[in-house]
Amino acid sequence: MRHRLALFAAIILGVGTIAALSTSGVGTSPMSAGATAGASSTPIKHVVVFMQENHSFNNILGAFCVQQKRCTGTTTGKLSTGQTISLSAAPDVVPNVDHSIKGQTTAIDGGKMDGYNKISGCSGPQYACYSVYEPTLSGGGPNPSVQNVMSLAKTFAVSDMTFEPGPVPSWGEHLALVTANNLDGFSGDNPTGPGPGWGCDWGDTAPWSSTGLAPFMMEPSCVPAPKGSPEVAKEPPAVQKSPAQWVPTILDSLKKAGDTFKIYGASKTDGNYIWDTCPTFADCLYTNEAKSMVPTASVLTDAKNGKLPNFSLLMPATGPSGSTSQHNGTSMATGDNWIGQVVSAIENGPQWQSTAIFLSWDDCGCFYDEVAPPSGLGIRVPMIVISPWVIKGHTDHNVATWASILAFTEHVLGLPPLNATDKNAYNYLKSFNFAQTPTQIARHKAPLSQHLVPRSSTAWIATHPPDLSDPT
Repeated sequence: MRHRLALFAAIILGVGTIAALSTSGVGTSPMSAGATAGASSTPIKHVVVFMQENHSFNNILGAFCVQQKRCTGTTTGKLSTGQTISLSAAPDVVPNVDHSIKGQTTAIDGGKMDGYNKISGCSGPQYACYSVYEPTLSGGGPNPSVQNVMSLAKTFAVSDMTFEPGPVPSWGEHLALVTANNLDGFSGDNPTGPGPGWGCDWGDTAPWSSTGLAPFMMEPSCVPAPKGSPEVAKEPPAVQKSPAQWVPTILDSLKKAGDTFKIYGASKTDGNYIWDTCPTFADCLYTNEAKSMVPTASVLTDAKNGKLPNFSLLMPATGPSGSTSQHNGTSMATGDNWIGQVVSAIENGPQWQSTAIFLSWDDCGCFYDEVAPPSGLGIRVPMIVISPWVIKGHTDHNVATWASILAFTEHVLGLPPLNATDKNAYNYLKSFNFAQTPTQIARHKAPLSQHLVPRSSTAWIATHPPDLSDPT
């Protein structure tokens, strides 16, 4: 569902905060950024951002929190009628629920968190979005849909206060992920057009205004390169005429500092290419930064061979068993196997003792969560912080967003902040204990496994291929 969002200026809970940030750094040359502060004394030299798709915190970790009694979660939910219902056991094939700006804002309902039953795909009597993944099945065995995720949550740190930068779907979230919550005037709703990609190379457009608030006009879903840079000549004519301005990304900071980075993502022939992030930015797609885009599966060999860069964005792709994304319409178990495979490769690789992994899901999907977002932020999302230096079984209650991941990266690699948001963001450091002994670190790993994807999921997906260019 693609919306022009004529009433976007009236959205409750401070989406205007993102709009206010949307001009931060606009028009500044990449070479004018401040000098790097120098890398910190922490042992972390490699940051992996492992981004999955479309689940709220409570949908994945709510039952875990209730069971473990260590984080904020629930197994009941509120309807707009005032009724409280039990959350159902979430199925392996993820239900299709509207998670556009309109859908998420309806769910939030001004902070009452009771409007989920009003969004498309979540009507009664089943209320598909009022669901939660149980750590174990009714027979007592582990739930294959989330088996590895539960092991990681139990072994490492869970942040139960990480929120979307705003109530926006995937394109806006991936844009904000590398700009420290800066949407550059775009509303954040997903692009529309010929596709199947969402960035500079497909001709799609997205709602934009100079303030980030209504009224919007449709502009190329591409952040142009800095004016006068050699990359401008490589941009499509429509992008050159776009009123959107260049904004810096963490990739620009890494390149300037001489740090290495990769985006492990899908190829152009894979529907998951929409999440590769680099194509949204002209000064990534049309520069040597584009060489950082490598096949998703190569993260396994890089981990095994000690070749992980200083900063990694790990995006979903399609493997032998289907999409690893855990997106609506795909198998959770397939994605859970992929999570286990990747983290196991890093745990058992030579760079484990210098690595921090941030495993999260980019937006709510939009599944029930009971915690009202702080002003200006969107719905709560899962965040598991994975590292041998993480405090075992810790819960981090500090408010965080994607800017917090960048703040952590900037701290450990000695990079300057992109804007005031990441400069002032909480950086997850309270989840770490860098005073641990070598013996403690060596033993700090999660038990991970590969398990069978339910046959019912495989059969259903075979006859109902997921729409990976999901218009919501």
